[in-house]
Amino acid sequence: MFSIIKKLKSNILSINIRNKPKIITFPVFFLGILLLIIFLNWIFYSNKISPGIYVAGINIGGKSPNEASQILSENLKSIEKISLRYDIQTFDVATSEIGFSYKIDETVNQAFAFDRKRSFFYNLKLPFTIWVRRIDLNLIYDYDSATLEEFLSVIAGQVEVEPIGPSINIVNGEIAVNKGRAGKLINRERLILKINHIFKENLPQDVDIDLENVDPSIDDVKVESFKKQAERLVGKSVNLTFEGNNLVFGEDRLVNLVSPKGGLNEQKLDLLIQEIKEIVERKPQNATLVYDGSSVKEFAPAKDGITIDQEKLHIALEDAFFRLLEDSVLTAVDIEIPITSIPPEVTTEDVNNLGIKELIGRGSSNFAHSIPSRIHNISLASSKFNSILIAPGETFSFNETLGDVSSYTGYKQAYIIKDGRTVLGDGGGVCQVSTTLFRAILNAGLPVVERRAHSYRVSYYEQDSLPGLDATVYAPTTDLKFKNDTPGHILIQTIFDAKNTSLAFELYGTSDGRVSTITKPVVTGVSAPPEDLYVDDPSLSPGEVKQIDYKAWGAKVVFDYSVERNGETIYEKTFISNYKPWQAVFLRGIEVQ
Repeated sequence: MFSIIKKLKSNILSINIRNKPKIITFPVFFLGILLLIIFLNWIFYSNKISPGIYVAGINIGGKSPNEASQILSENLKSIEKISLRYDIQTFDVATSEIGFSYKIDETVNQAFAFDRKRSFFYNLKLPFTIWVRRIDLNLIYDYDSATLEEFLSVIAGQVEVEPIGPSINIVNGEIAVNKGRAGKLINRERLILKINHIFKENLPQDVDIDLENVDPSIDDVKVESFKKQAERLVGKSVNLTFEGNNLVFGEDRLVNLVSPKGGLNEQKLDLLIQEIKEIVERKPQNATLVYDGSSVKEFAPAKDGITIDQEKLHIALEDAFFRLLEDSVLTAVDIEIPITSIPPEVTTEDVNNLGIKELIGRGSSNFAHSIPSRIHNISLASSKFNSILIAPGETFSFNETLGDVSSYTGYKQAYIIKDGRTVLGDGGGVCQVSTTLFRAILNAGLPVVERRAHSYRVSYYEQDSLPGLDATVYAPTTDLKFKNDTPGHILIQTIFDAKNTSLAFELYGTSDGRVSTITKPVVTGVSAPPEDLYVDDPSLSPGEVKQIDYKAWGAKVVFDYSVERNGETIYEKTFISNYKPWQAVFLRGIEVQ
């Protein structure tokens, strides 16, 4: 038994020894064959594109890059235009006009690199798959997308129906709501994808333009809600200030900020902020001053640059909007525009030794609704004061600086007060200039040597001011004078703005720390104007009526003016204006017998 077992063990051992080389040799042989195939494949296609690679349906597999480029150049279809269709309209866009071209070399390089730099396992199976696979690659091309967009915008103008969003405004004091309307717009994204598909696949064909329905309009229920919100803002305003300037956004602008969905229209608010930015923001301005020893020939004061903190302004305006919307008693909200100042490189003090260092006083007025000849006269008269230099201790005369006022010196006929009547005369509007300078003098804290109020309250001077802050001039009897009691020269600058119907005087000099105060004008003795007067005028057509004078209420207006420096009062004066009641006068056409 033992001998049998030993024999079997010997036989088994003999079998294992004989089979062992066969088990080791087969996988090594297989791996060698596989590596050989990979190596031969790599050698054969080292300078060629792998088999099974197609571009725009064209087989370039197994070709060298040069051969592939030639094949593509010969077989690609020429795309000279793109035809875009909508309904019965066709719009042709020449590819040359959008700078279209195929990048054949880049396309071939893309194909050549497709199988290279892949993983080891990818390369193991590659020789066995390249003969049965098909890889479709896109053509590489280029065109000017901005120019194509311009073409599409032109086409859109002919096929689109612009949707109109709901809007709201005030018409004749009433809230008017426009529901808006539906429209049809080109799906630009889808259309450009279609055009790109033609280019990628090299398939010249017409492209259908898809229009999508867009309906931003609102129904009657929302219209009513929209209207009720807007009605809460009627008669209200937001007043923004910066550097002594005012921007007033009244009910019409506030109503426009109401969203049809309720609350605040953020997009409209952003547009409003951009409008404010355009008005307020500026770059730093370096000072310039050209002085020839007797007069200033050129002057520009140094000014800080200004940028708006948009985030803070947005929050302030949003808060103001909702306060006005929710508080039925509140009628106005004041906002100081949040700004950041950027100093100039050259200050006013750097460019002169006359003591003209800073702005010491400013006055402004508005001449809205003036006739053209009056506006012309305001411009001409104010120009006489620009760059005028006043020495320390000197008393300045408005009339002396203004000079002759007549048609000979360029003035036109406009309404003036003469002999108790408002009549056409040379230089009407000059008192707008003297009134504006008077306000600058008060703001600067300078001693007023001579000033006289108008005979009656003129509406122009109360458009942006309380009554009593006016000054009339009429050479040689009535003048406006002040004294320069500051330590340096004073330079006058005038700013005439016909577009915004505004005039400003700026006084530059050396501040000695003085601060001026004007009490609120007290109005007493108010008296009604006389009955309207009608005067027959045969030069007018029968029945024609022309108003030549306007009624004004009489009143006595008093305010106190004081100037302090270091806690001490250095000048004070009480200004009294006695305004007569003024009669409206009409010319009436009569029939000549």
